[in-house]
Amino acid sequence: MTRFNRRITLSLLGAASLACCLSSPVLAQNALDNVLKSREIKIAIPTDYPPYGFVGTDLKPQGLDIDMANYIATKLGAKVELVPVTSANRIPYLQTQKVDLVISTLGKNPEREKVIDFTAAYSPFFQAVFASKSVAIKSFADLAGKSVGVTRGAMEDQELAKVAPAGVDVKRFEDHAATISAFVSGQTQAIATSASTAGTIMQKNPNLATEYKLLLKDSPNFIGVAKGEDKLRLKVNEIIAEAKKSGDLDKMSQRWLGRPTGDLPQ
Repeated sequence: MTRFNRRITLSLLGAASLACCLSSPVLAQNALDNVLKSREIKIAIPTDYPPYGFVGTDLKPQGLDIDMANYIATKLGAKVELVPVTSANRIPYLQTQKVDLVISTLGKNPEREKVIDFTAAYSPFFQAVFASKSVAIKSFADLAGKSVGVTRGAMEDQELAKVAPAGVDVKRFEDHAATISAFVSGQTQAIATSASTAGTIMQKNPNLATEYKLLLKDSPNFIGVAKGEDKLRLKVNEIIAEAKKSGDLDKMSQRWLGRPTGDLPQ
């Protein structure tokens, strides 16, 4: 399973855990009161999904989701405990009160809305065209005459086909590893892929000076809150709204994704 598939579908283990949570009773809802009283908050974060969350050379978590977790904790006046999670256990951790919030590239869908609540969106998750800073690409028309690597049949392939101009050399590969390898080795001038895959390329190959160029498809990330924890959810929404207004969200997104947040849903 690719990392992008992790983003849009639950693994079998995750689905089983989710089903378990559906039958679990809702516990007393007082998370915000506990956080404000103890001045501590536990937030689930990813550590294997750059640029949203990964372990740096200092062996500490870093990334957009980690910055967001620290930001919210600061605004609440609380010390944060960052709790690494996987796609499979992040929702159960929230349901069993092992964490107060989940900030881990969490997309919103009807199945998840049955078992947890969501704040407003805080960051984009997207597929885009990436290339070196030295490659001039400011519009899809600029792709003409250039080679773009993409994984055959992936969402990026479908979206690129809608906007690719005549004259672009689209090179399709059978899997993500081959697509990445072709770009890193210079077989293609650009790559159409997810922000997370591009983040991994940037992290492992800083010499390529890879940067975001053109958006193909946007899909926002939300913060997960335990079902019925309305006080905490509304408080986090206030923090997100203020961060949007101040430009702090844009700064985080620009730092890790190479683009501002754009229009995020409430």
